[in-house]
Amino acid sequence: IGLGLYAYALSGQYIGAAFHLSRNAQAILSKVVDVQPLADEVMRRYRALDDAQRSAQNDESYRAFFEGLDEREDYRTARGILQDFLASSDVFDVYLAMYDRETSALVYMIDPLQQDASLPGEWEPVNEKGMNRFLEWNGEGMLYDAGKTEQYGWLATSGVPIRGADGQIVAFVLADVSLKDVRSGMKTFMLQYSLSMFVLVNLIAVLMALRMRRTLAQPINKIGEAAQAYVQDKRAANGVTGHFSDLHIMTGDEIENLALIMEDMENDLADYEQTLSRVVAEKERAGAELALATRIQADMLPNIYPAFPEREEFDIYASMTPAKEVGGDFYDFFLVDDDHLAVVMADVSGKGIPAALFMMMTKIMLQNQAMSGKSPKDVLTAVNDQICANNREEMFVTVWLGILELSTGKLTAANAGHEKPILKEPDGDFAVLSDRHGFVIGGMEGVRYKEYEIRMRPGAKLFVYTDGVPEATRADGTLFGLARTLDALNEQKNQRPQNILDHVGEAVRAFAGDAPQFDDLTMLCLHYIGSNPFDNHIQEDERHESKE
Repeated sequence: IGLGLYAYALSGQYIGAAFHLSRNAQAILSKVVDVQPLADEVMRRYRALDDAQRSAQNDESYRAFFEGLDEREDYRTARGILQDFLASSDVFDVYLAMYDRETSALVYMIDPLQQDASLPGEWEPVNEKGMNRFLEWNGEGMLYDAGKTEQYGWLATSGVPIRGADGQIVAFVLADVSLKDVRSGMKTFMLQYSLSMFVLVNLIAVLMALRMRRTLAQPINKIGEAAQAYVQDKRAANGVTGHFSDLHIMTGDEIENLALIMEDMENDLADYEQTLSRVVAEKERAGAELALATRIQADMLPNIYPAFPEREEFDIYASMTPAKEVGGDFYDFFLVDDDHLAVVMADVSGKGIPAALFMMMTKIMLQNQAMSGKSPKDVLTAVNDQICANNREEMFVTVWLGILELSTGKLTAANAGHEKPILKEPDGDFAVLSDRHGFVIGGMEGVRYKEYEIRMRPGAKLFVYTDGVPEATRADGTLFGLARTLDALNEQKNQRPQNILDHVGEAVRAFAGDAPQFDDLTMLCLHYIGSNPFDNHIQEDERHESKE
């Protein structure tokens, strides 16, 4: 039993480290680079080969089928991230690959090893049971498979899937750990454990032989009688105490310990009724303080609408529904000056009170930097440096920041690892806008961010959100996804921002059903009307007439 527990604990430690490493790598990859195009291309080429071509993977002719994949920008970026994780860990390898059911093979996509690295398209056979464990994983517990390989001996492979926009698995971030240390440790442990047990058993035998000379029945009976008297007095509620403190058992063994424990128990139970009301009061106070924290956080965000009733150039509305009492998502919008409107959408790592505190700090920093007249990229750079200077908890936040010039409709924006914005042209539908992504705020000091421009014509609408919208999950594990988000937006595309957000929120809740809310749900919609609404309507009418 001891050997089994030791092997189980040590193996679990190795596998747990590999699983958490692969999960962290997947989280960073999902924020920094989109690996789906690369994964789809590798699997397309692999599945286009016949069995004879696949069996010759060591030949140059086979590698020619996958030529050029290691020169892609997304390949180099993802490989660099995996190299950083590999260098900072004790795992054997961390890589990107995909299981192919048809050929029962693991197809490599990105391997950061300096030597003997597997190139894109190389593959190795796998057993069907282990492959199905990865492809059919429901997201609960740790995902891994252990077995003996001809080249590396005993290995445990752990990982997490990367899903595409449609929610289907496109690749896995996998980490391999060697189990040879477990086997060698088991031999050492068995020798030490056997020797210790031999000494311990003989020592216990000697002690028990000596202790058998002493009478055991009397102390045990005294404890039993005291316990019976205690129960009777407790039922009678006569307030009698001291049942076990008067025994004075001095056997020097477990019986004496039992008498002392029973004495402590009696004293503790005497205090129980007095402390119970205090505990209940403390619980109620904690609940009241948490409710107050929820109201304070809601008051920190703009929540009075219409937000700028005196301004006719735009209409804006936002909402946040936290997954817990307080959340880590936040939005913000404010006038930098009479002609510039700042819009912020952000998502703090984690949930609950720590994320809420970090959210408040980040919100204040962003607003202070934006109000100083800085551009979006300079705002994100300054806030990142401020947070990284004192971020012992290693929390981070994704941010999308845009500053709209109200007189012209020019929107200057910067993205720090946040979700892609969704834009609707005046005469079109809502569509995802592929923008430039930078690294998350608080993740690394010295990051410099880039910005881009969006020309919003009068009548255009902008929708920004956190990952709680597309990643809303129902009971069977299906994600709401960007496609359903776009459908919900376009169903109300000609309505006011408030109606649009209400409709999207209802669509998400109807989709999730009875499943608990996993993440904060935060959305913002901006309708740019223009500096002269009357002229804008005339321009729209002329545009429609010219089309006819």
